Amino acid sequence: MSKNICFIDGLEGVLKYREVDIKELVELPYDAVSYLLIRGELPGEQELAEYSARLHAERGINREVLDIIRMCNFNIDAMEALRTVICFISQFDPDLNDSSPEGNMRKAIRLIAIVPTIVATYYRMANGKEPLPPDPSLSHGANFLHMIKGSKPDPLDAEVMEKDFILSAEHELNASTFSSRVTASTMSDLYSAVVSGLCTLKGPLHGGARAEVMTMLNEVASPENAEKFVLGKIAQKEKIMGFGHRVYKTYDPRGAIFKQLAKKLAESRGDMHWYATAEAIENVVIRELVEKRGKPIYPNVDFYSGVIYKYMEIPPQLATSIFAIGRISGWIAHCFDQYDRKKIIRPRAFMLDEC
Repeated sequence: MSKNICFIDGLEGVLKYREVDIKELVELPYDAVSYLLIRGELPGEQELAEYSARLHAERGINREVLDIIRMCNFNIDAMEALRTVICFISQFDPDLNDSSPEGNMRKAIRLIAIVPTIVATYYRMANGKEPLPPDPSLSHGANFLHMIKGSKPDPLDAEVMEKDFILSAEHELNASTFSSRVTASTMSDLYSAVVSGLCTLKGPLHGGARAEVMTMLNEVASPENAEKFVLGKIAQKEKIMGFGHRVYKTYDPRGAIFKQLAKKLAESRGDMHWYATAEAIENVVIRELVEKRGKPIYPNVDFYSGVIYKYMEIPPQLATSIFAIGRISGWIAHCFDQYDRKKIIRPRAFMLDEC
């Protein structure tokens, strides 16, 4: 893969998209970061305006898509519906079999634009509410919150959701990105490659951790219970959700930003309860695993994002699909890179008698 798409220094806690540090990227609109990932450079003012206009114009869904969403099982995770609907709409894309760079770019814009609408529409229907049309005057994050909640969001909530999408947009060769690249390497269409990523992200070992963090917070319930909870998990050798990363041996830079955002939300609401509970869990984990045992087990991208969803009253069933809304730009960037290589990914197998 091109190292230019994403750079990670797991020892120093550095993350860059296209050589731009994540700390700088979270101060930009999601549209600018999406443009950066799939086009390879940050847009100028006019380029961003044109790109955003194209995205906003493609947000809507027609009656046929609404009917398909209505036929979905409303007791399943939103990821199931998202996968189903993307498979359905692909057949109607006029550029489906156009594999030129221009055709792929048009498909990319449609996918990035429509995924939040599908998720929000499914969520509202599943809760007995009429879906809302997208608002072209709102940012990517604000529009999504508007469509799920039914009103224009608080500016801070909109800012946090926008940053969530940016922090989730890209992270090198994780499982779902690798899956998308493998599909793209066969020169299959972009919809198929994105669906491959969705199916992989749906797995609980990859994309399901945010929902489990929310469940864990409910179980711990208060800062006073954190010590007993964490010590019990350690004694039973059980995983503490939202901690540890295969790459980072220090604090995940995304996790650090999410922590700051969680604190801002808590303060804005005059309710520090969930933030204090999460911080108490973090303090015990770091004391017991990092300081006493020397294990690099720090909060990852999922831990404080779960806290954010608690404050924003986003249900666990939406957590993974929100991740997908952000990550789709990263998947597409990798697919474009793979298409340019025109070489199939075909690892060899090394057979072992026992694992």
